[in-house]
Amino acid sequence: MDETEFWELVDAAREGAEGDPEDQADLLVDRLARLDPESVLDFARHFEARYGRAYTWDLWGAAWVLLDGASDDAFDFFRCWLIGQGRDVFEGAVHDPDALADLLGEFDEELDGDGEDLGYAADEAYEQLTGTVAPDLGIPPAPAEPEGTPVDFENEQALAERYPRLWSRFKD
Repeated sequence: MDETEFWELVDAAREGAEGDPEDQADLLVDRLARLDPESVLDFARHFEARYGRAYTWDLWGAAWVLLDGASDDAFDFFRCWLIGQGRDVFEGAVHDPDALADLLGEFDEELDGDGEDLGYAADEAYEQLTGTVAPDLGIPPAPAEPEGTPVDFENEQALAERYPRLWSRFKD
């Protein structure tokens, strides 16, 4: 599976779910379960690579603004959700997290920002196909700390300065 096929699967599930992250995960599992096990593992590798790329202080700060706070787990689920938003949103946010103010349409912090189930879609599909737990993907472990410069999440002025567009749209 190449990167284009990965994003096509993500996009098709998102469009079919009409923005509901749980439905998107269910649709993604259904689509992945139609593939062979090795393709599902390829999808999982693509997903994990992007999940790791999104492990940055800058994105965590953006998630903090969007979600009005983001614990370790909430940020993990946010990164899954971000991947689920598709290539343009994901790449735009990784490049410039403040651009999420322009990349996102409506944002409901009760529904959006939590893609936990998306993070398990490949594992579920693999298990449905094989009856076994997915093997190790053979990719390096995530770093212990996010990339970049830490953000003081408790300093609203610093957040407003670092994410002016997000702050203006979601906090003012």
